[in-house]
Amino acid sequence: MNTTDNKENNIEIKTEALPAKKVSDSETHQLHVVIHPDINGFGRLFGGRLLEWIDEVAGATARRHCGRDATTVAIDNLYFKSGAYLNDIIVLIGKVTHVGHTSMEVRVDTYREEQDGTRHPINRAYFVMVAMGDDGKPTPVPGLILENEGERMEWDNAIKRRELRLVRKKEGF
Repeated sequence: MNTTDNKENNIEIKTEALPAKKVSDSETHQLHVVIHPDINGFGRLFGGRLLEWIDEVAGATARRHCGRDATTVAIDNLYFKSGAYLNDIIVLIGKVTHVGHTSMEVRVDTYREEQDGTRHPINRAYFVMVAMGDDGKPTPVPGLILENEGERMEWDNAIKRRELRLVRKKEGF
């Protein structure tokens, strides 16, 4: 059962008896340099390669949060904002935005980084991950401690995305 407590202006979302974790506890960063095998026929980063990298970051972020292997259940949103090219540095940042009983929503932001360190967003994706127990079945995940308004807003938006997923499921999608 989920409950909400307010501790010194932080909101702690609890699930089961597992100790809750902060969003920052599982934040994951990954870097890639775009090389020739990553390029599609148009000279840009192949979308499938980027999706592979995003899935890896989502999985690592979920694993850091729950301390177990996690599997991708759904890709809720994947929006390509701009391209990346040969020798570009790609930065991916994953963070948990919502937790349920056995599931976690992970947001992964992808940037193209300039030589001066300036970052340009090229993608944002939301993945639904499920923690897997030793028996290969879903297992409970720790709660999530929300420390600021941005994290609270992500939590609220994740609930809306979940509701839309349930409607689409009911409609047969």
